[in-house]
Amino acid sequence: MSFDEKLQQVLERVEELSARMASESFNIADFAILSREYSELEPVAVSARSLLNLKAELTGLQEIIGHPESDKEMRQLADTERLELQSQIEVAEHEVRIALLPKDVDDDRNAILEVRAGTGGDEAALFAYELFRMYQRYAESEGWKFEILNFGETELGGLKEGIANIGGRGVFAKLKFESGGHRVQRVPVTETGGRIHTSAATVAVLPEVQEVDVQIEDKDLRIDTFRAQGAGGQHVNTTDSAVRITHIPTGIVVSQQDEKSQHKNRAKGMTILRARIYEAERERQDAERAENRRTQVGSGDRSERVRTYNFPQGRVTDHRINLSLYKIDQIIQGPGLAEVIDALVAEDQAARLTSLE
Repeated sequence: MSFDEKLQQVLERVEELSARMASESFNIADFAILSREYSELEPVAVSARSLLNLKAELTGLQEIIGHPESDKEMRQLADTERLELQSQIEVAEHEVRIALLPKDVDDDRNAILEVRAGTGGDEAALFAYELFRMYQRYAESEGWKFEILNFGETELGGLKEGIANIGGRGVFAKLKFESGGHRVQRVPVTETGGRIHTSAATVAVLPEVQEVDVQIEDKDLRIDTFRAQGAGGQHVNTTDSAVRITHIPTGIVVSQQDEKSQHKNRAKGMTILRARIYEAERERQDAERAENRRTQVGSGDRSERVRTYNFPQGRVTDHRINLSLYKIDQIIQGPGLAEVIDALVAEDQAARLTSLE
């Protein structure tokens, strides 16, 4: 099927969906399915119509240029317009091709962000704290909601583990490439000799899922309660409000103690558990489609080293796309992260376009 035939197929499908939704011969559930497909295809259809109109206009100009009765001035004017039109068509066609790419079914979901200190002791925990705040400020700059689910601080103000629920339009589509190992190179505040140390933190970005997406049986859960503790081991409260949830079939364990209410801790813990179970299944399916992973930016594996933050050089390097930006302050502050994420998204789109050709 040619590219123009694909466009025509999209236009015909949008017209068919519009006609079916205008009728009254289906139930509410069917309408929801049809309207979801229509909302996905309509923007593509708008771009496709625009592109086809540009191509029709180009055909008209080529006829003028090639017509023996066209005078010289008219042919020159048409030729100038043709060059401008070809440039517009090239841009429009690229946009439509990207819009036609198969979408990750989870791209429109909210995300569960998990940041954990890795090797490097106190310095790793301080770096994990900075990463967590970087994502929080980036989320704010995007107009997303950032809800902290778990925040385990150290005595020096570092972060052992931070978990947040990030909600908004296209959250997972943008953040999914952040999963992996993040490394920092700098002189720690505790270093008296001025030597540069290397520390690490791991980041995981999971699609948020609802109860209907992941069915969890009560019999498959073991729930233990214990007394919440803060940095240094001091008691946060005097009741057993903290919750540890174990999903017996997978062995996945979630501990939650941020809230004073056991009920709230359990609810937050179940949100994290569902996301981890869903992600484990995604990883299993991806392993089965390992050949396809070659066309993607990174594997999403938490053990994969994805980025280095070199403070002495003011440089941030993303190893998957060989991108180095000497803007470490802007990136760590949050909003500057957009340039890195946009580059990752563009690289992923380019790789997938090449794989389809």
